[in-house]
Amino acid sequence: MRIVSLLPSATEILFLLGLGDQVVGVSHECDYPAEAASRPALVRPAVDPTLPSAELDRQVSARLATGQGLYVLDEARLADLAPDLVVTQALCDVCAVRHDEVLEASARLPSRPTVVSLLPSNLADVMGDIRRVAEATGRVQAAERVVAGLEARIDAVRQRVAGADRPVTAAIEWLDPIMIGGHWVPEQVAIAGGTDPLGRVGAPSAKVEWQAVVDARPEVLVLMPCGFDRERTTREAAAISSRPGFADLPAVRAGRVFAVNGHAYFNRPGPRLIDGIELLAHLLHPERVPWPAGLPASAGGPLAVRSGS
Repeated sequence: MRIVSLLPSATEILFLLGLGDQVVGVSHECDYPAEAASRPALVRPAVDPTLPSAELDRQVSARLATGQGLYVLDEARLADLAPDLVVTQALCDVCAVRHDEVLEASARLPSRPTVVSLLPSNLADVMGDIRRVAEATGRVQAAERVVAGLEARIDAVRQRVAGADRPVTAAIEWLDPIMIGGHWVPEQVAIAGGTDPLGRVGAPSAKVEWQAVVDARPEVLVLMPCGFDRERTTREAAAISSRPGFADLPAVRAGRVFAVNGHAYFNRPGPRLIDGIELLAHLLHPERVPWPAGLPASAGGPLAVRSGS
């Protein structure tokens, strides 16, 4: 089977199921595992992703408001690869090529590929998507082993944090404007032993006024901007640390502001969300949960910030 994955999380699923040698094309963001980056990239961004948060949000909003996509699909290269299966998503136009565009492009291919569209809104959906990809590729038994292993890790975290205090935790998925974590992120926080007063499980990430964060009085503040690694989050932290009342937040006073690798462990609905849960559990309850085995130091850690920094 010749497989094209237009979604980083789908690429991670395919490789985890042992299908990496059948993946012939990916998106420009498919960088895990490292081998995935060696495949031809069929997508490029229409907006410069290195722009500061506020300007990037402005350009993204302007394009979406006028019906323009945020990504360009290389249809000629897609045709050359002649895929049997294309894996894409129907969840978010900000995250990947528009669903309708993929369907239309696939329908024009001589190879007439099957299109599997993923639409996860919570952790159960992510597990379901692993099974859906497996069903389309003949890897059902492998998927059951993978899902069982991921669910066992979730249960292990729940057991470790059982009975512990649950600090009020604000998960910030964009810095300027402020967006709170949505979909599976509130679940990640809850499983890790925190209380998220802002996010709603299964609901999309949403823009909120900064005052909503101040009023929540978070005891832990986790910065996980969509598409940012920890280094970039640290560079752009002034977008939030310079806001009124930041220095008075309980999280700041306690030194419990963390920058994490959002695009690896929180933004992509794939297997590494479980790494994110384990990381969060360590940040929230270091006395109960050790640093996750195999996770690099760049995954996340304290952010040295002060008002106006």
